Amino acid sequence: MSPNLTYVIVVGVLVAAGVTLLLERSLTRVLMGVILLGNGANLLLLTGGRAGGAPIVGSTPQEEMSDPLPQAMILTAIVITLGMTAFLLALAYRSWHLNGHDEVQDDVEDRRIMDLAERDEGPGDADAGTGDDDDDDTDTNSDRSLAASTDAGRAG
Repeated sequence: MSPNLTYVIVVGVLVAAGVTLLLERSLTRVLMGVILLGNGANLLLLTGGRAGGAPIVGSTPQEEMSDPLPQAMILTAIVITLGMTAFLLALAYRSWHLNGHDEVQDDVEDRRIMDLAERDEGPGDADAGTGDDDDDDTDTNSDRSLAASTDAGRAG
């Protein structure tokens, strides 16, 4: 059985929507993204299998049997998706009870490093595009300030 164009389009839409939802900050949307991605993977595996009779020895001639491997892979993917869904539901539930929302917060260390990088770039870089590399000491100073702030963060 060759893949039908409709199946290919549906798989593409499910995977695209799943990836888009996975990139959101809300755990509920991440959960929906995992479910859609899992369903897209299952449909992709389903289209890869050959249509035929049930793969039970004795009930169908061997030439007419369908391949049982895609069926086993789909069952495995369903179990994995179910486990991921249960885990993400538990995370969202716990986040809702602790914070009153299911938004994933920024990591404090990542936010601090981003702020330091923005401060180092700053609006005062007038010679950024001239190609002059005379300000090598500013890179050293920014590395020192980053190291000092990291050490201060560890101490506090």
